[in-house]
Amino acid sequence: MNVAKSGYRVFSANSSVACTELAKKITEDVNTAIMELLVMAYALKTSCAKNIIGVIPYFPYSKQCKMRKRGSIVCKLLASMLAKAGLTHIITMDLHQKEIQGFFSFPVDNLRASPFLLQYIQEEIPDYRNAIIVAKSPSAAKRAQSYAERLRLGLAVMHGEAQCSESDMADGRHSPPCVRNTTGHPGLELPLMMAKEKPPITVVGDVGGRIAIIVDDIIDDVEDFVAAAEILKERGAYKIYIMATHGLLSADAPRLIEESAIDEVVVTNTVPHEVQKLQCPKIKTVDVSMILAEAIRRIHNGESMAYLFRNITVDD
Repeated sequence: MNVAKSGYRVFSANSSVACTELAKKITEDVNTAIMELLVMAYALKTSCAKNIIGVIPYFPYSKQCKMRKRGSIVCKLLASMLAKAGLTHIITMDLHQKEIQGFFSFPVDNLRASPFLLQYIQEEIPDYRNAIIVAKSPSAAKRAQSYAERLRLGLAVMHGEAQCSESDMADGRHSPPCVRNTTGHPGLELPLMMAKEKPPITVVGDVGGRIAIIVDDIIDDVEDFVAAAEILKERGAYKIYIMATHGLLSADAPRLIEESAIDEVVVTNTVPHEVQKLQCPKIKTVDVSMILAEAIRRIHNGESMAYLFRNITVDD
């Protein structure tokens, strides 16, 4: 396989530690990138590499880590495929759910981008002491609270119909049924499944006259963020920042951000987004290559990884 063409870099194929990195194809064709990673890992395994460490800054399919109705847990499947291909260790960053590490039968180092984003807030946002950290949904409240506590700032949480819950996503099977169906089983009475009704949008916390900083781990489809920014503007926030680790920014995300009330979107370079930055100057990048390089160096030299997790909270 042509390594340069495939989009991977091999750091040490013949030594005791062999590392592969998922690169630019992750946003262009994720399935091709995964298959090439599996093929390369298997090639290293059959070449008798002692250890094969996959460096995957953004772990694909990480949002599909829960059972939705009768759907599949794709993240678990991918973990099993990587283990079967021969990987013995993975370095990644900000998994969508920390419990994903339990899907793997080998060590996973889930690095954090929060120190870099916190540094950006302190150095690049004027008058950040007048800011408030905002969670755009109750599920993101723990992450937002972690940021707020370390910056000594207030916390606000958004809740209501503008939020799109992952558990509400249909898988096309309409199971369990939403109405009683006793055809063929006249003696079986199933309870009626009541549909969810979300309350009107509510912002818990005072954002009036403040800088609102919305924090999350992934920003892909930006409709929810745009809607949240509009609500925060109505509540009196005079500047709105979005902070996220993985900036997928798919489809019309750059155009929607440019036309929205959002002042700036700050993401790391775990996923390439040079094209999106050309389309929208509001998108800014924070470089996290330093921590990935240090993780590779420490693993290669057999050093402790604990230093990279210092001052990291459980909710990060």
